[in-house]
Amino acid sequence: MRTFTPALTRTILYVFLISATVAMSFPLFWMISSSFKTLAEANAPGIVWTPRSPTAEAYTTLLADLRFLRTYFNTVFYTLLALVGTLGSIAAVAYAFSRIEWPGRNVVFFLMLSTLLIPAQALIVPQYVLFNRLGWIGTFNPIIIPGYFAGGAAMIFLIRQAMAQIPKELDESAFLDGASHVQVWWHIILPLCKAPLATAATFLFVGSWNNLLGPIIYLQTVDLYTLPVYVANLYNINSAVQPWPTIMAAAVLTTVPLMVVFLFAQRYILDSAALSGLKG
Repeated sequence: MRTFTPALTRTILYVFLISATVAMSFPLFWMISSSFKTLAEANAPGIVWTPRSPTAEAYTTLLADLRFLRTYFNTVFYTLLALVGTLGSIAAVAYAFSRIEWPGRNVVFFLMLSTLLIPAQALIVPQYVLFNRLGWIGTFNPIIIPGYFAGGAAMIFLIRQAMAQIPKELDESAFLDGASHVQVWWHIILPLCKAPLATAATFLFVGSWNNLLGPIIYLQTVDLYTLPVYVANLYNINSAVQPWPTIMAAAVLTTVPLMVVFLFAQRYILDSAALSGLKG
């Protein structure tokens, strides 16, 4: 039976990886390229791969638009508040599931994981009714406060699995020295879970930053709109000529923070994946 040589196998692997990289990078290339095109080039009937006369007019227009700057501030404000509250609460819940013995723990953990089977769309109406009765419609509360109640079963599971790998002897030694559960959680467990916490923080940041449905439904005020809503509103369905350079420039400026966050967090994400693989 004919077998592939190591050199041929490596060559096939590299060709596949490079092809996949090019394919997945194409939307990013098209977005950046279109942001520097003129309005005529962006709406041309044929495909214009690169701008013939590059212009940064779309970027200068956006940076001079107070509404865009306002939505950028709103997005940073709401994302950071949601991230801090959600990450802290899910880390506390993960600690309770992994380090504390209490009656019914496994049953509650199973019920929590079962919530992953509920489509998010099925909760839109009851959530809206609840938030409306609380008087939260037209505020940031519906897209920030729920995260403070450990929203995100998948992230709880991720951090709980990491905490479960830490030897219980560390807890017992700390308890003998008079430490409380809060002290053990803060000073011992969390520092040992940097990789899973960074991974969860990255996913939560991306999810909050890109959230379009929540702000559209609950904010209902132009002054509170976030970047995804602003970018979506740039598209005019009633116009034959779309401001594609401005739309793409806004998308580029929206994507930059996500790329920066991933750049700094990728090492922790890889470490978290490696730990999960070793556990398995």
